[in-house]
Amino acid sequence: MRIEPPEFDETAAIADLWVALARGQRAFGSHLASETNRERIEEAIGRHIADGNLLVARSDGAVVGFAMFAVEYRLYDVDTVRGIIHNLFVVPDRRGEGIGSKLLERAEETLRKKGAAAIGLEVLAANEAARRFYSAHDYRPHRIELEKRVETDNTP
Repeated sequence: MRIEPPEFDETAAIADLWVALARGQRAFGSHLASETNRERIEEAIGRHIADGNLLVARSDGAVVGFAMFAVEYRLYDVDTVRGIIHNLFVVPDRRGEGIGSKLLERAEETLRKKGAAAIGLEVLAANEAARRFYSAHDYRPHRIELEKRVETDNTP
């Protein structure tokens, strides 16, 4: 298994994994639509590849996971450069093999080289497995997002 930057012609395969990630997050309360965002995510994947902000885990030639990340863009001045892990995904049948840990470690290393002194990420509160995974890698709560459902004509 190798962790490496992907080729541009792998954008669609990585987008397939992103769609699977987004679909799976619905079980934890995500509002993100999966398939309808495919074109936008393919564009984002291409930008991340060009910027050196995407890594894949490859096993026997197949992409079995990916990490998408970047140095955080801030409108306001801050005292710390932050890296952000936007997405980290490993195909379900390869979880528990350390692939996610290796992707995370390489993404962190890349962000450090780009000047990040802190690294943040978001995880859905109901996704206990992801929370345990990131906690095991020394991630701690920093900012808490709260949400309230309200009745509207658009409420499903």
